[in-house]
Amino acid sequence: MAKSKYVLTEKQIIKRIKEGRGAGKLSNYKPWLYVDEVPSKGRSQRVYSHLTGRVHHVLSDLEFAVFLLLDHNPAVTDIREQFPLNRDDTLNIAKEGQLWHPAQGGVNHVMSSDFLVNAASKNQPKFAIQAKYSQDLKDPRTIEKLEIERRYWQLKKVPWFLVTDKEIDKIIVSNIEWLYGVKGYFDEIITDELLLTFEHINTHFVQHPDRKVVDLCKEYDMAYQQDLGQSLYDVRLMCAARLITFDIRLPFHSDVVKPNRPTQLSYFSLISYI
Repeated sequence: MAKSKYVLTEKQIIKRIKEGRGAGKLSNYKPWLYVDEVPSKGRSQRVYSHLTGRVHHVLSDLEFAVFLLLDHNPAVTDIREQFPLNRDDTLNIAKEGQLWHPAQGGVNHVMSSDFLVNAASKNQPKFAIQAKYSQDLKDPRTIEKLEIERRYWQLKKVPWFLVTDKEIDKIIVSNIEWLYGVKGYFDEIITDELLLTFEHINTHFVQHPDRKVVDLCKEYDMAYQQDLGQSLYDVRLMCAARLITFDIRLPFHSDVVKPNRPTQLSYFSLISYI
């Protein structure tokens, strides 16, 4: 039987370490796994982050959702995805705990956490996350791998969290994903033109409080003889650039304008630890 292209040899593992996989911070970080190097569950994504200044590699819809929530949280200062665990440590943990360590073709895998996160918090400056679909937790080997990972971060004195699809608020994720565009990318910058448009739209919106944003955008397009949908697109850019904030717990397209009322962004329960 032909060996899977996703199974690493010892030589390939050494090569990745020399390449700096799993090392660096922010724009200089290199994940242990790229989307084209591992089979994914659902939608693999290469998504750009203005926080880190680089493209991130997430391997499932669930990982993508967690990434968006982290990237949109102002308390988060760095996100390192597909973070490798020291293989000697995980092998020792498995041996001491009589746990199954993932291996294939006679090669012990380098295990990884989906995210290692830094935050501007004295109480929680760093934590690790593993994102798993709840149905996968029925697999005994998956449970053993998670237990190795939990003990690994416990030894490192870094809090570790398991996040499943049941803990993700779909409305929040939908709102954040909308900000990034159809393909999961948000590559815009705050230009002088966008700032000028923001001033015009803001003036129009504050004159019509407590009305739906979508309805106001339609009126704005007609008033300024723009293509229908242009101002809503501009508002998306402004939200993604944080020129505009809104209550992310509510579906954006039913949200209303509330001038002079500060909004608080809300995130899933994991973020309460920051």
